[in-house]
This record gives sequence, C-alpha cells and structure tokens, in this order.
Amino acid sequence: MSQLNETVFTYAAPALKFGRGAAAEVGYDVRGWGARRALLVTDPGVEAAGHAETVASSLRAHDVDVVTYAGARVEPTDASLEEAVAFARGEGPFDAVVAVGGGSAIDTAKAVALLVTNPGELMDYVNAPIGKARAPQQPVLPLAAVPTTTGTGAESTTICVMDVLALKVKTGISHPALRPRLAVVDPSLSATQPPGVIAAAGMDILCHALESYTARWYADFAAKEPQQRVPYCGSNPISDLWSERAMGMLSTAFRAAVREAREDGPASSGEAAEQMALAATFAGLGFGNAGVHIPHANAYPIAGRVRDFRPADYPQDEAMVPHGMAVALTAPEAFRFTFDAAPERHLRAARLLDPSASGADADVLPGVIASLMRDIGIPNGLGEVGYGAGDVDALVEGALQQQRLLATAPKDVAGEDLATIMTASLEHW
Repeated sequence: MSQLNETVFTYAAPALKFGRGAAAEVGYDVRGWGARRALLVTDPGVEAAGHAETVASSLRAHDVDVVTYAGARVEPTDASLEEAVAFARGEGPFDAVVAVGGGSAIDTAKAVALLVTNPGELMDYVNAPIGKARAPQQPVLPLAAVPTTTGTGAESTTICVMDVLALKVKTGISHPALRPRLAVVDPSLSATQPPGVIAAAGMDILCHALESYTARWYADFAAKEPQQRVPYCGSNPISDLWSERAMGMLSTAFRAAVREAREDGPASSGEAAEQMALAATFAGLGFGNAGVHIPHANAYPIAGRVRDFRPADYPQDEAMVPHGMAVALTAPEAFRFTFDAAPERHLRAARLLDPSASGADADVLPGVIASLMRDIGIPNGLGEVGYGAGDVDALVEGALQQQRLLATAPKDVAGEDLATIMTASLEHW
C-alpha cells in the first residue's frame, strides 16, 4: 500500500504591534495579561543604548514591577542560558518575561520563560540527539519580544538557538510553547544598527525568506497524526505570501540601508531601515511556519566552530561568526544544489530580489545572492572567516546533526552533498 501524503498545513504567529513608538506601549500590553511583576531580558549593548529603559519605563508606568537581567550573550551558549535561568529562578517568581534586544536576547528570554515554570535542566529540553527533547510539562511564562535588530525573526518563532560549548555545535530547543505571545517591532530601535550588523542580520532575513519559499512543499511530506505535527510544516500558500513580499522589499531596501548606515551613520529616520524591519517581520511570519533548510543547517557548525574571526561592528572580546553571516556563507551554493527540485521557485525568487536578473539555469539565484553579499560587505566565503578545505569534514558532521532543518530541504541531502556545498563555498568570487 502506498504511503499517503500530507493534506494539512498549519500556521501560527504571535500578536504583532509594529511602528515607531510601539516599544513605549509594552507596559500596557503586559499589564493587560494580568502581570504585576516582569523579568526584562537584555544585553549590555542594548542596555547602554537606552532601549531597555524605554521598555522598563513603560512597564513601571503601568504598575508592573520590573527586574532587569542584562547579561544576555550575543550568540548564546548553553552556559550563558543556564546563567540567565539561574538568575530568573533566584529572583522570581515572575508573571511575564519581556525581551529587548536581538535574537540572542529573545532566545535567552525563551529559555528563561520555559525553565522558570518547568522542572529539569536546559539540556533536558534541547533537540535530540544532543539533548533529550523533553516537551514542556507546564505552561511557559508569557513572553513579549521587542527586537532591536532586523533579521533573526526570533520574535515570531518557536525556536531558541544556542552553542553547546563542549560539543562545538549550535543547536536549540524547538516547541510551539516558545513562540512569544506578543511581538513588538519598533523600527526606531532597529534603525540604530551599524552597517556590519545590518548586513549580517539582513542576510538572515533574506535566507529566511528564500529557504521557506524553496522548502519542501507541505503536501510532499508523509501524512502525520495531529500529535506528530511540528511548527515547520514546509512551504505552503500562506508562508509563500509573506516570503515573496519580504524578498520584494529587500530588493530595494537592503543595499540602501547598509549604504545609509555607512555614509550617514545609524539614523532613526531612514526609510530603508523601516522597510528592513517590515521585511524581517514578514520573513519571520513565513519561515516561522514553513521552516528553513540547508543554509541554516550549515550555519550552526560554521558559527559553533569559529576560531579567531572577529567581524566589524560586533563585540571584539571574543571570536564569532554572526548568525546571519554564517547562514549567508553557503547560501549561493546551497541554492545551486536545490535548484533542480523547484526551478521555477528559484528563478522567481531571483527576480524578486533582482528584477534585472536574466537566465533560466541554476546559476541565476546564486549569482544574485553573491552580488548582494559583495555589495554589502559579507565575507567572500568560508575562507575569509578562517576555514579551509581541511575543515570541511567537521563542518559537514555538524550540519548533519541538524536533521530537523535538513528534512525541510526540497530534496534529500546526504553528507557528500553538504561536502560539495561547503567546498564550493570556501570562495564565491
């Protein structure tokens, strides 16, 4: 008897508040949940910029007591998340969690919201095979996410990402309960990003849209029982709308946002910055349901095994490959590999990103992506962030551990396929 194909797709999203000044309304919303005491999670840079205080003042103005944890780490680790959880458990109880910052602060807040109401330790909930993939047994604390960077989509997703230091691998926790209750996107916060951060975070937006748009079609998966459904269900008619709109906006706003930040400095009045914030929101609403695939799977070991690369416009106290940059570094070759699974989607995506793109073969989309990377200052492949041919096997091993992501690719992906992609990604131009 032949296996039945899926006939159902799912869609979920947080409540959304978008616009300049929205961050100053968080207190009204959180108090409306009945919260009287909230933990605000942020990082030192966002705290220094005053963005956390904007939100904290709003909470206090609506009679919500605020305790601030400003120790979120850029690119969280299992150790940094455990520190945040220990702080929250020691300072609690809380009625709500509010995250103010980039994806790192939001992911830290997700771990806190989970583990202050549920028993056990962080690794109990981390995705298998690295962790035990335990599901929450109690409701998590309600979370309001206020992003200060454009790109991660963390304010819309069910995922908390971290580096597991002992294993030198990036993994995460994935469960519908981790999706924030409210996403508050205030472009006046994200417009203060320096050009290097705009470039890396923007590539995350682009790859969210591209990967969800080219993900395996939901009806091409085997049929599932209700209890088997996962947040990433494959590309579908609703996620396609968000992804296409995000790519169209990036075609005009991305280079302009980086150029404005380079020439004029970060400015809260730039129209391109506001368009980037809206594109990030749209892409997050798309990939948060359809899923991502090969570039994100590859990004985990690329970021997790970094040696001494220190990108401009990021903290210089330790080596890192920012998440969006790590995703971008193999994207051209990943989409060259997936082209034959859905040629029309790859070509449509290329022309959404660059209406002047011509051709009808597997080189079109990789060429559009590489041209953009070069223009905005993304490194020219894995070689520029410190990797060589001798690292390919270890990077492939790390990517293969991300089967949750690879399963969303539009075609099956074997280790030798990833090795080909990684090798070709050592240098792009």
